[in-house]
Amino acid sequence: MTTGTFRYFDPTSTTSKPWAKVDTGAGLSYKQVSHSRPVSDIRSAPPASFGTDISGFALHRSPSVVPTPFAAESTIRDAYYPEIEAILHAHLPGPPGPAQKIKKVVIFDHTIRKRDPTSPRQPVQSVHVDQTPGAAAARVRRHIADPAEVEELLKGRYQIVNVWRPLNHPATDFPLALVDWRTTEPKDLVAVDLLYPVKNRTEGDNDDRGKEQLPDPEQLASTEGYEVKGETYGVAPSDKHRFWYVKDMTPEEVLFIKCFDSRAQGLPGGREGVAALTPHTAFIDPQTPEGAKGRESIEVRCLVFYEE
Repeated sequence: MTTGTFRYFDPTSTTSKPWAKVDTGAGLSYKQVSHSRPVSDIRSAPPASFGTDISGFALHRSPSVVPTPFAAESTIRDAYYPEIEAILHAHLPGPPGPAQKIKKVVIFDHTIRKRDPTSPRQPVQSVHVDQTPGAAAARVRRHIADPAEVEELLKGRYQIVNVWRPLNHPATDFPLALVDWRTTEPKDLVAVDLLYPVKNRTEGDNDDRGKEQLPDPEQLASTEGYEVKGETYGVAPSDKHRFWYVKDMTPEEVLFIKCFDSRAQGLPGGREGVAALTPHTAFIDPQTPEGAKGRESIEVRCLVFYEE
């Protein structure tokens, strides 16, 4: 058990549709409010306590054979992506739901984060969910080329799952905290436009991977040079939220973080008790030993479609 100070969306800070920039945690149109919360170690609880359909997240041991650090985008896409797809097939959907078979996986994004001032993508200290239901459907339409297939896939069960792994050393510094979906309520969620920089993208290029750059600190409040390409949830404070983390999580382990599920409780056609999403955030663990290496991690976002 440890404690953390968590940055939540402040619902009183804006009266218009809020926005956030993908390339900086400080580029926000709204304010955040901090709350201290206890954080329990997932390792201290029975494994059956968690699952992507139970709590919204799951921990799996699955060492990678891909050499790290990743030296090139091609290494991630050609070697690491197939590993991620195999891990998903091995562990999803998982108990307690009915047995289902994955029929298609589309990996559409990845991000490497380093707590290093020279890194364009830092650990995010903001309780959030990666996609709203509207953004999830938009991802299907964006990444599936055949319009007829899109409409067919949207009728069935599909998820967005973020597969998160530390790189090079344990994630002792700035670990990832996850909120148990069972302790959330719909009123906690606030839709936020996600802005991507358009610079250095050629005409017709719709792929944002591998184009990260350090943002201009003088332009954090400006949306010039950015466009809306997604929608996330900011999360408002609640005393009901139960936080979990994996103490000293190693590169031999992965976390499944559910961002969306078309069969989740509360959605049309949803199933009672099926987790919808997982609010999550990096946090400063006061128990981190002095001199711990800065956190490095990779997250891979996946569309997962099921046979029904």
